[in-house]
Amino acid sequence: MSMRLSTLGLPPLTLLILDDEPQIRRVVRHALEAGDTRILEATTGSEGIDLAAAEKPDLIVLDLGLPDISGADVCRNIRGWSTAPIVVLSARHSDVEKAALLDLGADDYMTKPFSTIEFQARVRAQLRRARLSAEGGGDVQVRARGVAIDLGKRSVRRNGDTVHLTPIEWELLRVLSANAGRTLTHRQLFSEVWSRSHGDAQQNLRVHVSSLRRKLERDPVRPRLIVTEPGVGYRLELEE
Repeated sequence: MSMRLSTLGLPPLTLLILDDEPQIRRVVRHALEAGDTRILEATTGSEGIDLAAAEKPDLIVLDLGLPDISGADVCRNIRGWSTAPIVVLSARHSDVEKAALLDLGADDYMTKPFSTIEFQARVRAQLRRARLSAEGGGDVQVRARGVAIDLGKRSVRRNGDTVHLTPIEWELLRVLSANAGRTLTHRQLFSEVWSRSHGDAQQNLRVHVSSLRRKLERDPVRPRLIVTEPGVGYRLELEE
Protein backbone atom coordinates (compact mmCIF):
# COMPACT_ATOMS: atom_id res chain seq x y z
CA MET A 1 0.00 0.00 0.00
CA SER A 2 1.44 3.36 -0.98
CA MET A 3 1.34 6.49 1.13
CA ARG A 4 -0.53 8.59 -1.47
CA LEU A 5 1.51 11.60 -0.32
CA SER A 6 0.29 13.51 -3.36
CA THR A 7 -3.05 13.92 -1.58
CA LEU A 8 -1.31 16.33 0.78
CA GLY A 9 -0.46 18.69 -2.08
CA LEU A 10 3.20 18.52 -1.13
CA PRO A 11 6.23 18.95 -3.39
CA PRO A 12 8.51 15.92 -3.89
CA LEU A 13 9.71 14.61 -0.53
CA THR A 14 12.99 13.18 0.72
CA LEU A 15 12.59 10.61 3.49
CA LEU A 16 15.39 8.92 5.45
CA ILE A 17 15.15 5.40 6.92
CA LEU A 18 17.75 4.71 9.59
CA ASP A 19 17.68 1.00 10.51
CA ASP A 20 20.23 -1.80 10.40
CA GLU A 21 17.66 -4.56 9.67
CA PRO A 22 17.22 -5.10 5.89
CA GLN A 23 13.71 -6.57 6.27
CA ILE A 24 12.50 -3.59 8.32
CA ARG A 25 13.99 -1.13 5.83
CA ARG A 26 12.21 -2.98 3.05
CA VAL A 27 8.82 -2.81 4.82
CA VAL A 28 9.27 0.88 5.65
CA ARG A 29 10.48 1.71 2.14
CA HIS A 30 7.45 0.03 0.56
CA ALA A 31 5.16 1.88 2.98
CA LEU A 32 6.71 5.25 2.12
CA GLU A 33 7.23 4.90 -1.63
CA ALA A 34 4.90 7.14 -3.62
CA GLY A 35 5.34 9.03 -6.90
CA ASP A 36 8.63 10.88 -6.97
CA THR A 37 9.30 10.58 -3.24
CA ARG A 38 13.02 9.98 -2.68
CA ILE A 39 13.90 7.31 -0.11
CA LEU A 40 17.34 7.35 1.54
CA GLU A 41 18.62 4.51 3.72
CA ALA A 42 21.32 4.27 6.39
CA THR A 43 22.37 1.27 8.48
CA THR A 44 24.39 3.00 11.22
CA GLY A 45 23.85 6.02 13.41
CA SER A 46 26.88 7.89 12.10
CA GLU A 47 25.88 7.27 8.47
CA GLY A 48 22.34 8.42 9.26
CA ILE A 49 23.54 11.64 10.89
CA ASP A 50 25.78 12.39 7.91
CA LEU A 51 22.97 11.70 5.43
CA ALA A 52 20.53 13.83 7.39
CA ALA A 53 23.00 16.72 7.43
CA ALA A 54 23.83 16.43 3.73
CA GLU A 55 20.38 15.70 2.29
CA LYS A 56 18.08 17.53 4.77
CA PRO A 57 15.24 14.98 4.58
CA ASP A 58 11.64 16.03 5.19
CA LEU A 59 11.14 13.18 7.67
CA ILE A 60 13.35 10.61 9.40
CA VAL A 61 12.37 7.08 10.47
CA LEU A 62 14.74 6.04 13.25
CA ASP A 63 15.37 2.63 14.79
CA LEU A 64 16.82 2.60 18.31
CA GLY A 65 18.91 -0.58 18.05
CA LEU A 66 21.78 0.64 15.89
CA PRO A 67 25.21 -1.06 15.82
CA ASP A 68 27.39 1.98 16.56
CA ILE A 69 25.45 4.79 18.28
CA SER A 70 22.31 4.58 20.39
CA GLY A 71 19.13 5.77 18.71
CA ALA A 72 18.68 8.23 21.58
CA ASP A 73 22.05 9.84 20.80
CA VAL A 74 21.20 10.00 17.10
CA CYS A 75 17.89 11.67 17.92
CA ARG A 76 19.57 14.17 20.25
CA ASN A 77 22.24 14.96 17.64
CA ILE A 78 19.84 15.50 14.74
CA ARG A 79 17.35 17.47 16.82
CA GLY A 80 20.16 19.86 17.73
CA TRP A 81 20.18 21.28 14.19
CA SER A 82 17.14 19.92 12.33
CA THR A 83 13.38 20.39 12.76
CA ALA A 84 12.50 17.46 10.45
CA PRO A 85 9.95 15.12 12.07
CA ILE A 86 11.55 12.02 13.62
CA VAL A 87 9.40 8.87 13.87
CA VAL A 88 10.99 6.23 16.08
CA LEU A 89 10.51 2.51 15.38
CA SER A 90 11.62 0.17 18.11
CA ALA A 91 11.09 -3.32 19.53
CA ARG A 92 11.31 -1.77 23.01
CA HIS A 93 7.92 -1.25 24.65
CA SER A 94 8.89 0.64 27.82
CA ASP A 95 6.71 3.70 28.48
CA VAL A 96 9.68 5.31 30.24
CA GLU A 97 11.80 4.87 27.11
CA LYS A 98 9.04 6.21 24.86
CA ALA A 99 8.70 9.31 27.01
CA ALA A 100 12.48 9.79 27.12
CA LEU A 101 12.76 9.71 23.31
CA LEU A 102 9.86 12.12 22.89
CA ASP A 103 11.45 14.44 25.46
CA LEU A 104 14.68 14.30 23.42
CA GLY A 105 12.82 15.62 20.40
CA ALA A 106 11.32 12.60 18.61
CA ASP A 107 7.89 13.39 17.19
CA ASP A 108 6.31 9.95 17.38
CA TYR A 109 7.14 6.45 18.61
CA MET A 110 5.86 3.12 17.28
CA THR A 111 6.78 -0.34 18.53
CA LYS A 112 7.61 -3.33 16.34
CA PRO A 113 5.80 -5.20 14.94
CA PHE A 114 3.69 -2.32 13.65
CA SER A 115 0.67 -1.84 11.42
CA THR A 116 1.67 -0.47 8.03
CA ILE A 117 -1.61 1.43 7.75
CA GLU A 118 -1.13 3.05 11.16
CA PHE A 119 2.50 3.84 10.34
CA GLN A 120 1.49 5.56 7.09
CA ALA A 121 -1.15 7.59 8.94
CA ARG A 122 1.38 8.67 11.58
CA VAL A 123 3.85 9.74 8.90
CA ARG A 124 1.18 11.70 7.02
CA ALA A 125 0.25 13.43 10.29
CA GLN A 126 3.88 14.42 10.90
CA LEU A 127 4.27 15.79 7.37
CA ARG A 128 1.07 17.81 7.75
CA ARG A 129 2.24 19.17 11.09
CA ALA A 130 5.61 20.15 9.62
CA ARG A 131 3.86 21.91 6.74
CA LEU A 132 1.55 23.84 9.09
CA SER A 133 4.53 24.84 11.21
CA ALA A 134 6.39 26.11 8.14
CA GLU A 135 3.36 28.17 7.14
CA GLY A 136 3.37 30.01 10.47
CA GLY A 137 1.92 28.65 13.70
CA GLY A 138 0.20 31.87 14.78
CA ASP A 139 -2.41 31.76 12.00
CA VAL A 140 -2.89 28.01 11.90
CA GLN A 141 -6.40 26.61 11.83
CA VAL A 142 -6.83 23.00 12.82
CA ARG A 143 -9.97 21.13 11.79
CA ALA A 144 -10.69 17.60 12.92
CA ARG A 145 -13.76 15.55 13.84
CA GLY A 146 -16.21 18.45 13.78
CA VAL A 147 -13.93 20.76 15.79
CA ALA A 148 -12.38 23.93 14.32
CA ILE A 149 -9.52 25.53 16.28
CA ASP A 150 -8.19 28.93 15.19
CA LEU A 151 -4.91 29.59 16.99
CA GLY A 152 -4.67 33.16 15.70
CA LYS A 153 -8.14 34.18 16.87
CA ARG A 154 -8.02 31.97 19.98
CA SER A 155 -11.40 30.48 19.08
CA VAL A 156 -12.87 26.99 19.15
CA ARG A 157 -16.05 25.80 17.45
CA ARG A 158 -17.69 22.40 17.54
CA ASN A 159 -20.21 21.61 14.80
CA GLY A 160 -20.39 25.36 14.17
CA ASP A 161 -21.09 26.35 17.78
CA THR A 162 -18.63 28.36 19.86
CA VAL A 163 -17.00 26.40 22.68
CA HIS A 164 -16.02 28.32 25.81
CA LEU A 165 -12.78 27.17 27.44
CA THR A 166 -11.03 28.13 30.65
CA PRO A 167 -7.55 29.73 30.25
CA ILE A 168 -5.85 26.45 31.20
CA GLU A 169 -8.03 24.45 28.81
CA TRP A 170 -7.20 26.88 26.00
CA GLU A 171 -3.45 26.69 26.67
CA LEU A 172 -3.60 22.91 26.70
CA LEU A 173 -5.59 22.79 23.47
CA ARG A 174 -3.31 25.40 21.89
CA VAL A 175 -0.18 23.35 22.59
CA LEU A 176 -1.80 20.13 21.38
CA SER A 177 -3.11 21.86 18.23
CA ALA A 178 0.22 23.50 17.41
CA ASN A 179 1.71 19.99 17.57
CA ALA A 180 -1.24 18.16 15.99
CA GLY A 181 -0.30 14.58 15.17
CA ARG A 182 2.64 14.61 17.58
CA THR A 183 2.60 12.73 20.89
CA LEU A 184 3.53 15.13 23.69
CA THR A 185 4.72 13.70 27.00
CA HIS A 186 3.18 14.62 30.33
CA ARG A 187 6.34 16.56 31.16
CA GLN A 188 6.31 18.49 27.87
CA LEU A 189 2.66 19.47 28.24
CA PHE A 190 2.98 20.38 31.91
CA SER A 191 5.99 22.56 31.23
CA GLU A 192 4.31 24.33 28.29
CA VAL A 193 0.93 24.90 29.91
CA TRP A 194 1.90 25.61 33.51
CA SER A 195 5.41 27.00 32.77
CA ARG A 196 6.97 24.97 35.53
CA SER A 197 8.54 21.54 35.92
CA HIS A 198 7.39 20.64 39.45
CA GLY A 199 4.00 19.32 40.48
CA ASP A 200 1.88 16.28 39.62
CA ALA A 201 1.90 16.53 35.82
CA GLN A 202 -0.23 13.45 35.15
CA GLN A 203 -2.96 14.34 37.64
CA ASN A 204 -3.21 17.99 36.54
CA LEU A 205 -3.33 16.98 32.90
CA ARG A 206 -5.86 14.20 33.50
CA VAL A 207 -8.34 16.65 35.05
CA HIS A 208 -8.08 19.25 32.28
CA VAL A 209 -7.95 16.75 29.42
CA SER A 210 -11.13 15.14 30.77
CA SER A 211 -12.81 18.55 30.81
CA LEU A 212 -11.67 19.29 27.25
CA ARG A 213 -12.98 15.93 26.06
CA ARG A 214 -16.40 16.61 27.58
CA LYS A 215 -16.57 19.85 25.60
CA LEU A 216 -15.07 18.65 22.30
CA GLU A 217 -15.44 14.90 21.83
CA ARG A 218 -18.50 13.24 20.36
CA ASP A 219 -17.98 10.46 22.87
CA PRO A 220 -15.72 11.56 25.76
CA VAL A 221 -15.48 7.97 27.00
CA ARG A 222 -13.99 6.89 23.65
CA PRO A 223 -12.02 9.97 22.59
CA ARG A 224 -10.83 10.25 19.00
CA LEU A 225 -9.65 13.86 18.95
CA ILE A 226 -7.45 14.03 22.05
CA VAL A 227 -6.05 10.53 22.38
CA THR A 228 -4.04 9.03 25.23
CA GLU A 229 -0.68 7.39 24.70
CA PRO A 230 -0.79 5.20 27.83
CA GLY A 231 1.95 6.01 30.31
CA VAL A 232 3.44 8.63 27.98
CA GLY A 233 1.15 11.58 27.21
CA TYR A 234 -1.47 12.88 24.77
CA ARG A 235 -1.86 13.61 21.06
CA LEU A 236 -4.36 15.67 19.09
CA GLU A 237 -5.29 13.31 16.29
CA LEU A 238 -5.93 14.81 12.87
CA GLU A 239 -8.70 13.24 10.86
CA GLU A 240 -7.67 11.45 7.66
